[in-house]
Amino acid sequence: MPIHLPNLLTWARILAIPLLVAALYFPVELSQHERNVLATAIFVAASLTDWLDGYLARKWEQTSAFGAFLDPVADKLMVCAALVALINLDRVGPLVGLIIIGREITISALREWMASVGANRHVAVNWLGKAKTIAQMVAIPFLLYDAPLFAGAIDASEWGFWLIRLAALLTFVSMVYYLSKAWPELRSRA
Repeated sequence: MPIHLPNLLTWARILAIPLLVAALYFPVELSQHERNVLATAIFVAASLTDWLDGYLARKWEQTSAFGAFLDPVADKLMVCAALVALINLDRVGPLVGLIIIGREITISALREWMASVGANRHVAVNWLGKAKTIAQMVAIPFLLYDAPLFAGAIDASEWGFWLIRLAALLTFVSMVYYLSKAWPELRSRA
């Protein structure tokens, strides 16, 4: 494994997962709002490292097969951990969480299998997957924060409620898209 800043940022994102969960549950001396703010800050900071590690890896020509593998794993782990915590806090419905987490597992397995048979071009990232990711990465901080923003001008809970549903819809549509693109290969090898 190459050790350079982009990979270290990806590892930092993975290490932030237990911090995110702990922020929501363990600092008992903090109010729920203070825990929400802390968890939101951790999630947003971790999300920014996702952009930064890719940018730096390309700029400094430090891309690697390991980094390409670890980066999406870190993203999926962070999103899944946040969703499980939000389900437990009753801020996200279990069906929404199941759709998003189930899709991540399904498409990750599909991409791995398609790569093993040399057909990974059928499941390359497209605009649907990017739109799904943007909706998730905006919805989750709103849901973690769970309070009005800017003197009540924005209801983070309400925005998070609708954005996570949009993310679930985009998640489902993108899963159908990827499966349909892979279907000829899947059918021919079954």
